[in-house]
Amino acid sequence: MEQKKIKDNAEEEKKQKPEIKKEKKLTDKEIITDLTDTLQRTQAEFENYKKRMDKDKAEFVKYAKAGLIHNLLPMIDTFQIALKSTKDNEKFLKGMEMVYAQLISTLQTEGLKPIDAMGKKFDPNLHEVMLKEKSDKDEGIILEELQKGYMLNDKVLRHSKVKVSEKDNKK
Repeated sequence: MEQKKIKDNAEEEKKQKPEIKKEKKLTDKEIITDLTDTLQRTQAEFENYKKRMDKDKAEFVKYAKAGLIHNLLPMIDTFQIALKSTKDNEKFLKGMEMVYAQLISTLQTEGLKPIDAMGKKFDPNLHEVMLKEKSDKDEGIILEELQKGYMLNDKVLRHSKVKVSEKDNKK
């Protein structure tokens, strides 16, 4: 009886195991065809990926400014209020000051920082010399800021245009 159970179990295992088919030996031509097909599919997938990334990038660039523009909208409102009161110079000036303060605040929130130049040593990474003036100060000290420079986070957006000191050789 034991032997019958063992024999039945062995037959049942044979039924459960799928028959392993012998792999067919592929010819060189079939291998080349298969690899060419795989390569073409991979190239097509990559091209589709590139197109999708280009589309996503274009859409990102298109709407990347939305947050900044949304933050600038209150200034438009303030401008409109100020422009309505052009007959009263004091109110108009107050409105313009409010718009300026809002603009600076919004831009600073976005990462804009003014470059501090007055009295500093000239730095070609931050400043652009427009004029030189003979002075009793050390060579290359900024005497006047002709146009304010700005940085966005850690990158210079616009160099400060400055007048720097030049040694007076007469002394």
